[in-house]
Amino acid sequence: ESSAVCEVCEGAEEMTEPLKQCTAWLHAYFCQPARMASLPVPAFHHPLLRRDSFTGQVLWTLLRDVKFGEAVSYKQLADLAGNSRAARAVGGAMRSNPIPIIIPCHRVICSSGQSGNYGGGNLMKEWLLSHEKLQKEKLAY
Repeated sequence: ESSAVCEVCEGAEEMTEPLKQCTAWLHAYFCQPARMASLPVPAFHHPLLRRDSFTGQVLWTLLRDVKFGEAVSYKQLADLAGNSRAARAVGGAMRSNPIPIIIPCHRVICSSGQSGNYGGGNLMKEWLLSHEKLQKEKLAY
């Protein structure tokens, strides 16, 4: 368990509204996960997130359906996104995720239960999964 204090950078009053939303969301993710459900997901304006592409469909499905502290296999996510034979394409969508953590590609694991790869490194993926598991257990008490 970390004893680190969460703090927002100085000059927070000068941030734009979308940046304030991202900051609040990330603060909640790392420090107050119970608040996440009440916060709006920051606005996304990236071409890969268009819902008419398979990548966009997979990323939005992941964001909507795989909750904090949960994990899903590449195949399960392909099923959720509507194409049960597209597990490899799901892996490609995870690799091209423009906003990891907010769109939680670290929650996608191999069917074998192994963590699989992660753009931020496998140690980071393991840490994020452990963080969520620990926080979810705390919330259950």
